[in-house]
Amino acid sequence: MSVRVLLTGATGFVGQRLFPSLVRAGCVVRCASRDPVRAETRFPDRDWVRIDVEEAASLAPAMDGIEVVVYLIHSIGVTANYGEVERASARAVREAAAQAGVRHVVYLGGVEPVGTPSTHLRSRLETGAQLRDGAVPATELRAGMIIGQGSESWQICSDLARLPAMILPQWLKTRSEPVSIDDVVAALTFATQMRPEASAIYDLPGPDVVTARAILERIAAAKGARPFMVEVPFLTPRLSSYWLRFVTRADYQIARELVAGLTSDLLARHPTLWSKMPGFVPTPFEQAMQQAQRQA
Repeated sequence: MSVRVLLTGATGFVGQRLFPSLVRAGCVVRCASRDPVRAETRFPDRDWVRIDVEEAASLAPAMDGIEVVVYLIHSIGVTANYGEVERASARAVREAAAQAGVRHVVYLGGVEPVGTPSTHLRSRLETGAQLRDGAVPATELRAGMIIGQGSESWQICSDLARLPAMILPQWLKTRSEPVSIDDVVAALTFATQMRPEASAIYDLPGPDVVTARAILERIAAAKGARPFMVEVPFLTPRLSSYWLRFVTRADYQIARELVAGLTSDLLARHPTLWSKMPGFVPTPFEQAMQQAQRQA
């Protein structure tokens, strides 16, 4: 039996790629956008509905007849108080989902850092907490850097790796487990087929633990470059974010928030969803990087 899915964030980096995977899995997908007319001009083959999580009245019609809501909404870079907006939006969605008889909410969030989370990471975690605190079971999937064209964090690294020389702040020694966009899509698709009785958290780590510096070096090497690197241990993430305005094509406001989250390791701390996906093997970093570069 087909699963009826409401895909929020359907025009975003992850949402665009998730739609065809959901269709292949047999889902009946309703795509949500604040501007469905504009979205339909880009993707005329998809069923669009208007939704604005800051307008509660728009939620009930969008969720009518829906079984699973995929929550890919982010407000980072949109407003200065995005943390408050994201918490309120999550509460509105969880309440509307309960009233509409939705049976499952699937949310893509961020990895919990070892140390104190940045404003951005704290907002991602609090959004998940709000969704999991509702009457409808919510599955929170936590990913670190997603490797793929369109990912802001990957764009930053790709642009930095093109430089002939770069300074290396202390925070480039932090470790993470970057994950392929294809693996994230596979995880989200699998999660929509689940029928959990309670909310849960699963991490989505890539199979390789790498430092931020190693990511830059590997991308540069794949491009045939060996940039000159100088360590500057006193350069904080906040200070180093200022020069991102000049050396990366990523949105500066978003880039600044992402870099601020690189003060401690971002490693899996919860069970992974891979353990529930029989035979699934996450994509190695080198392979994911090559796939992303071919998409450029």
